[in-house]
Amino acid sequence: MSATWRGVFTFNKYSQITASAVRKSLKESQRLAAEKRGITALRYQVWENGKGGEQIILDPAQDSDPKANKAAV
Repeated sequence: MSATWRGVFTFNKYSQITASAVRKSLKESQRLAAEKRGITALRYQVWENGKGGEQIILDPAQDSDPKANKAAV
């Protein structure tokens, strides 16, 4: 019965729950460093005719600045 969590939620949700539990158990300074590493940014690139275009970075920290968003999606 080691995989009983599979009937309740996906592996991604399981990983998220366990990572959160580990971060909460850390000391304050280590916890803050771990939370900073947990923030992710999305990066994408449009390819045409086998060549990559400009990489566009969607950073959640820059969402407050409308000029920082280069993507027209």
